[in-house]
Amino acid sequence: MRLLLDMNLSPRWVEVLAEAQVEAVHWSSVGPAGATDAQIMAYARANDYVILTHDLDFSAILAATRGEKPSVVQLRGDDISPEAISGQVIAALRQMALELEEGILLTVDPSRTRLRVLPLQSRG
Repeated sequence: MRLLLDMNLSPRWVEVLAEAQVEAVHWSSVGPAGATDAQIMAYARANDYVILTHDLDFSAILAATRGEKPSVVQLRGDDISPEAISGQVIAALRQMALELEEGILLTVDPSRTRLRVLPLQSRG
């Protein structure tokens, strides 16, 4: 699994993830700062990345397009710094590694982790 970190996350995440043997790259090192979420998503899909973000727009794009890839990991909460939540994020990435390869939306917040299989289905 390879992670593509959204611009709204600190580049420090790359180093923290590398220490846990998780390959990660920050968007700022591979694409333009002004890229849209759709452009970041297209790059992740084309290059087999899982997106790590604090942005809810990626899940909205997945829902609107009924997208099956890329997987998206959303960090929720007031403090999403690596120092505050990296242990929980790394544990979730390891536990859900197979599912992340298949296509999921994974939400990690301080109190719980939630998984939804892609494509997202409306809850009717």
